[in-house]
Amino acid sequence: MAVLYSETRQDSYMQLTPLEPWIAHKIGLTGQQLDIKALQAWQLKKLNETLHLASQKSIFYRRHLQGFPNELGCLSDLQQLPLTSAADLRANPLAFVCVSQDEIARVVTLQTSGTSGLPKRLFFTTDDQELTTDFFGVGMETLTKPGDQILILLPVEKPGSVGDLLRQGLQCVQRTPIPYGPVRDPQDALMQIDRLRIECLVGSPSQVLGLAQRWEAGMHRPRSVLLSTDYVPQAILNTLENSWGCQVFNHYGTTEMGLGGGVDCEVRRGYHLREADLYFEMIDPSSGKLLPPGEYGEVVFTTLTRQGMPLIRYRMGDRSRFIPGQCPCGTQLKTLEHVSGRWEGFLTVGEQILRLSDLDEALFALPGLLDFKATLQGSPGQEELLIEAIWEHEVEDSNAARSLLLELPSLQSVDVRISHRYEPDYPGSLQKRIIHDLRHQLPL
Repeated sequence: MAVLYSETRQDSYMQLTPLEPWIAHKIGLTGQQLDIKALQAWQLKKLNETLHLASQKSIFYRRHLQGFPNELGCLSDLQQLPLTSAADLRANPLAFVCVSQDEIARVVTLQTSGTSGLPKRLFFTTDDQELTTDFFGVGMETLTKPGDQILILLPVEKPGSVGDLLRQGLQCVQRTPIPYGPVRDPQDALMQIDRLRIECLVGSPSQVLGLAQRWEAGMHRPRSVLLSTDYVPQAILNTLENSWGCQVFNHYGTTEMGLGGGVDCEVRRGYHLREADLYFEMIDPSSGKLLPPGEYGEVVFTTLTRQGMPLIRYRMGDRSRFIPGQCPCGTQLKTLEHVSGRWEGFLTVGEQILRLSDLDEALFALPGLLDFKATLQGSPGQEELLIEAIWEHEVEDSNAARSLLLELPSLQSVDVRISHRYEPDYPGSLQKRIIHDLRHQLPL
């Protein structure tokens, strides 16, 4: 039965995030409300179990944690331990593995976005993946109803892929998953939405935006959308809600987290986290100092229940903060503000900062824009920004896009050039649209 939280108006109710009773059950509070002290005791116990496992079984952590405490007396003691970076993971992924190879059920390889560099490889046991499947099913209860048909626009072909785990999770909560995969033919995807009367879509921001841009009056429209796999610009969220009159929810998860980390509740101001499986911290990206709620920092997490490849204080590089106070849905869980990009995802132009999120918010507000690729080149004081924009319709004039970009303080002294591509069947999305990959094109 849904747990309701009453706001100040007596006739206004908001559903408590289903993650809270799920987490209470996971930590042994069956039939009881979540108790924060009990959750913290669980987290401390699981942190110590993870430290013991990693220091005994992982070649990397046996060396990395040498000389540091091998048991924590309280949660704050975790900050005494060294951080783990993506570079550590790339250097020797197998050195992180804590089980025999025949216990590994799924290996995911993440290529770097540049032309060189070692890939990251993540290893998961069957039990590790079942933890994610469970989270996916419970997390989707906020935005779907029993019997709803959900179109999955994520990779679904391989067993253990993100779309496959979502499919399994939805079946566990009496929803009907429709595996589709990444959109290659937008018109076909729209036909499926209309024919099957799809109530919910799950996909990447640019691909779902492309469907909304091509949607026509009279077609069936989804009641809710879950966006995943990428930072979600507010401009895309506004377009989806205005086009379909739907509710748009955010999911936060990476392969390193096991594909699932947190999801919006009905309030939709930030993610509630799977706190029985992952322990999150917020640090100053420069000093590594732990930051209190309200201050922006870099997201760091530690796995609590993963056996195949535990990660301890893994740096995500994502910029966010813990929102102070209780969420209006009534949960006692933390609320992680929607990620606003990456800490290294910016360039200095003169004395100003240019972020990818700035470009996203400016350009995705333009009707018909499906995607873009940005390249900043030149020398200090003579920068040139090249925008390759892909549109759903013919565009001859770039003045609207240029005007929006020149409103950004960081671009007022920059030569902005925009090229247009008309691709009505473009499925999205452009690779290498991440601005921190372009910093290397600037002279040092």
